[in-house]
Order: sequence, then structure tokens, then C-alpha cells
Amino acid sequence: MALDFYWYPKCGTCRKAKKWLEDNGREVHDIHIVEQPPSKEKLKELYQNSGLNLKKFFNTSGQKYRELGLKDKLPQMSEDEQFELLASNGMLIKRPIVTDGQKVTIGFNEDQFKTYWL
Repeated sequence: MALDFYWYPKCGTCRKAKKWLEDNGREVHDIHIVEQPPSKEKLKELYQNSGLNLKKFFNTSGQKYRELGLKDKLPQMSEDEQFELLASNGMLIKRPIVTDGQKVTIGFNEDQFKTYWL
């Protein structure tokens, strides 16, 4: 079964993660995170399946994150407002996000990928 692979093709980390998955025999279904950002509902599902803190979904090193001053704003925002914000702009989302519909990983960590996707 193909993994849903939310990525930004110009992102080096995304390309590295995709290559790792393909080199290890995993089929991926590419979803361009900027052209087709996950909906608020999809983000909630990914978040619930990930077991991670919602802040981990934000691309904290991204230009848009800094532009919007989110470091100071996020703590005051409700979870719902954070999902709304993430769904509004794919560049705010940390990538790649990989999911099989149940498990979810964010970013690329080879050890984590071995555990989750092999």
C-alpha cells in the first residue's frame, strides 16, 4: 500500500526522505503540501494519529512562521485556531509528513523511518 507523502519538492529534507522510502521499497503517493495543503480535518486526523504535540506540526524554521511572529502567538491560540492556520498555508507545516492512515511521521529521521516504514 502506498504511503501518503506530504512534501514540498524543493525541500532537500523531503527529497532525501522520499529517496530513502523508495530505496527501501516503499511506494509513495506524492501530495504537494503547498498546492494541496491538508484540510483542517485531515490535519486533526494526522495530529491524533501522530501522538505528537501540535507545535511539532509547525515549520518553526520557515520564513512564513517567522514573518507571522508565531513563536509568540501560538501559546495564546486555541488548538482550533492553530489547525485553521496550518490548513491556510502549506509553508507553515513541517515536512515531509508520511502516513499510512494510522501511523504518522513528521520530518525525516532515518531511525524513526526504519521503525515506522520498514
